[in-house]
Amino acid sequence: MKHGDFTALAKNYAQYRPGYSPFVLDAFLGCASKPASALCCADVGAGTGIWTRQVLARGVTVDAVEPNDAMRTEGERQSAGLPVHWHAGSAEHTGLEPQQYNMVTMASSFHWPDFDESVKEFCRILLPNGLFMALWNTRRYESNPLLVDIENYLHTLVPGMKRISSGRSEFCATLTDRLLQCGSFSDVIYVEGRHTELQTPAHYIGLWESVNDVRVQAGEERFKKFIEYIRCVTSDVDQIEAEYTTRAWIARKKD
Repeated sequence: MKHGDFTALAKNYAQYRPGYSPFVLDAFLGCASKPASALCCADVGAGTGIWTRQVLARGVTVDAVEPNDAMRTEGERQSAGLPVHWHAGSAEHTGLEPQQYNMVTMASSFHWPDFDESVKEFCRILLPNGLFMALWNTRRYESNPLLVDIENYLHTLVPGMKRISSGRSEFCATLTDRLLQCGSFSDVIYVEGRHTELQTPAHYIGLWESVNDVRVQAGEERFKKFIEYIRCVTSDVDQIEAEYTTRAWIARKKD
């Protein structure tokens, strides 16, 4: 498995990944200053459409762009019967028409493409004063001793591991400055919201099995050992209280 390749993870990703904070979505839609029904959004790097469907449920018109065939196929399956159009494309080359969208979003995916080329492409397809939002759903394990133990075991098992596809990554640490300094946006704000999910141990394990960067850095042998450890420490647990922090950066395109 390679960094950013979710081909083998698509089914687990669709089945187990959590949704994003509804309050963050409220804030994003509020920045648009238009009714949701009047908005058109391009969700780029849409994966299996978890965020796509959250936006769609608010009445926004959504086009989903995903480069990975397996992820896009799973997204199409999950979205069957819903008014969302799926496209094979990337953040650098969406294949979408210019100046057609009030919004462009990248949920848990903006760290993968080329930053400058992606921003250029987003500004091409955005309408004047359109909004771009990059967001990540970060596990907030610190409040749960069981999850702290699991996290500590992971870092003992894989010393020096760095999270790449997480809101805790180095990429996110400098994102406000990069968006402000790239010359394409007039305003940038940061928004954060929290929500909690109750998960069975099987669901919690399935979620870990959908994570690309941990699996790549650990390697298959150590990753299997990590999963077995989780099975052991959750064997007498009915539900796990998993808290998430949605971290979002919203930028407005310059006129």
